[in-house]
Amino acid sequence: MTTTTIRARERKSENNQIVTYLIVGGAIIFVMMIFGILMLLAQGGALDVSPAAFYQFLTIHGTGMIGAAALAAASVMWYFLREYVDLSKKIFIANLVLFLIGVVMVIVGVFSFEYASSWTFLYPLPALSGGAWGTIGALLYLFGMLILGVGFLLLFIDTGRAIIKKYGSLGKGLGWDVISGKKSEEDAPPKAVIASTMVTIVNVTALLAGATVLIMNIINVINPAFTFDPLLAKNLTYAFGHIFANSIIYMAVIAVYEILPRYANRPWKANKVFLIAWTMSTVFTLLIYTHHMLMDSVMPTWMLIMGQALSYANGLPVLIVTAYGALMIVYRSGIKWDVASGLIFISMFGWVVGVVPAIIDATIVVNHVMHNTKWVPGHFHMYMALGACAMLFGFMYFLAKEDSAIKPNLLDKIGLIGFTLGVLSLSGSFLVSGALSTPRRWATHIPEWMGPALFGAVAGVLMTISLAIFIIHFIRYVRERDYVPRDEEGKKIA
Repeated sequence: MTTTTIRARERKSENNQIVTYLIVGGAIIFVMMIFGILMLLAQGGALDVSPAAFYQFLTIHGTGMIGAAALAAASVMWYFLREYVDLSKKIFIANLVLFLIGVVMVIVGVFSFEYASSWTFLYPLPALSGGAWGTIGALLYLFGMLILGVGFLLLFIDTGRAIIKKYGSLGKGLGWDVISGKKSEEDAPPKAVIASTMVTIVNVTALLAGATVLIMNIINVINPAFTFDPLLAKNLTYAFGHIFANSIIYMAVIAVYEILPRYANRPWKANKVFLIAWTMSTVFTLLIYTHHMLMDSVMPTWMLIMGQALSYANGLPVLIVTAYGALMIVYRSGIKWDVASGLIFISMFGWVVGVVPAIIDATIVVNHVMHNTKWVPGHFHMYMALGACAMLFGFMYFLAKEDSAIKPNLLDKIGLIGFTLGVLSLSGSFLVSGALSTPRRWATHIPEWMGPALFGAVAGVLMTISLAIFIIHFIRYVRERDYVPRDEEGKKIA
């Protein structure tokens, strides 16, 4: 058996794991969309849902959507990063196993024991629910989240290990030796390595913060005599949640860097401006969670000012170099558009537009009025759905094209259009609600707030139908890929 044949079999085995990641992630995202629709219908007065059930839906929707998107985005990063460094397949599988265990514990805690603190699990809410849930529900949720975090932490420690082994340090993985002039731009790390290094740094930090506050909450639930500073708990919680959620798009954007150049048949190499932008974003991403603390007057003033200023700056470095670079790669390239390239390109629009309401909300005087309104989910759904998720679904279509003979049809193109319109409409309904001062996280709405909620529910149905089309295409790919004839190098036979 030749080395090429062995590697081809290894690659197919690795792709099987990536496919599993995508199936699990896609299925959970689909179900979470249904919970989102149910919440909007309840807020719009079209569905009778008890407040207790609404907050259970809210908890599972936020937790599940971020967790599933992170899982799928991790598979995108792993798929491309393995081309440049030696990653551990065992760790990759272990993360999936721990993810599934954690998900089951969270689901049982939420629906069997009525745990409903939202994903933020702000101390001391897990232990002091006013009778809404008991100790078992809180512990199932908190331990489930901890197990999820441990799996991702192992994954990012492994990516860090592999990058350091290949390039010498995480700094060199970010291209600091090129920025300093010790190496030429021609020797800069590939974009997938640069983005993965950034994600490794910020997510190891975020997950350690999350593990710390989860463990403290667990001890407090078991022994209420153990207490800790609520402000510290809130800082740790948002340092975990905000950084981890933001990292999803930084993992998924690797698909943009790798796929668009292949479609456009043009190189897209890193230069000093690109490297500096990613280093700046690494620092900013670690610090800007403080814009979630702008309403906490007890926070140090310098941290609030930093949160506002760096939130303005964070959207610029990577976003500008990525969006501008994507436009230049496509411009007059003669690119052949399909669903994969279309979703990847549209994701740049979703990212750019989604950042704008976030920057507005990061202004202290605006934040005091808007942060606890639906303005925030308006920006976040645009950023995550039409930004990160469009990258993920684009990667799914790309993988199907690379690994099988299946081709998109008219229904897939309709799905692309429907998903784009659905996200724009849903996010628009949230932003309008925010402008009307409609509070977020409220189970019931007064009549004046119901219209946008119902409109958002209809938009959510359109999004869900479109995602179903994407999933059907991926199922067709999974069924076909096992019997597509291949030569010993693993290439499709024409």
